[in-house]
Amino acid sequence: MSGGFPVDLILFAMVAAFLVLRLRSVLGRRTGFERPPQAEPRPAGYDPRGARTVEGTAEEVVAPAPAGQANRALPDPRTPPGQALGRIAAADRSFDPQAFLAGAEGAFRMIVQAFAAGERETLRALLSEDTYNGFEQAITAREAAGERQRTELRAVNEVGVEAADLRGSVADITVRFVTDQINMTTGRDGEVTAGSDAITELTDLWTFQRDLGSPDPTWKLVATRSA
Repeated sequence: MSGGFPVDLILFAMVAAFLVLRLRSVLGRRTGFERPPQAEPRPAGYDPRGARTVEGTAEEVVAPAPAGQANRALPDPRTPPGQALGRIAAADRSFDPQAFLAGAEGAFRMIVQAFAAGERETLRALLSEDTYNGFEQAITAREAAGERQRTELRAVNEVGVEAADLRGSVADITVRFVTDQINMTTGRDGEVTAGSDAITELTDLWTFQRDLGSPDPTWKLVATRSA
């Protein structure tokens, strides 16, 4: 309308601004398990109990188990782990136990893939220094041995909080992962040196740690063991 005030343009601008803010509120959320930038995708595969693979060799690429199908279990709030989660949430208002478990499952998948592919930079971002040193030594050893690992993560059946603790500002949460995997190691000559092509249910206990007083939101893996 000639000479009129462009009310419609102002309304469109307000709607656009609202949508931008909503997108930022959703897409900008962080769980502390974000994958660092990657130069290129690498093949999946991992066995934290001694899988062997060689970076740069021809690996069989297997689609990872789909996300979002695991049973995620939180402890009763009256139990010691449940009470510890409550203290962590009180110390960090952004902490949400269910979101943490979703992030922990994502971290499990990322670390599985990174270890198998020899992605040292990804591991360095998600592991404590001591844990990273152990993983890096295993990667170096398998590269030197010329061994190859076929690892398939067929299903993530359960992800649950096994234990939790808060010491000062340092929080520790141990997560139980129950997965179906195939792990088979072959040597330079192709002979099977460990494992088989049978699907095996494995239970792993991984402990993640974070200083709640630090601006870094990353929960780092500090310990692993099999149950």
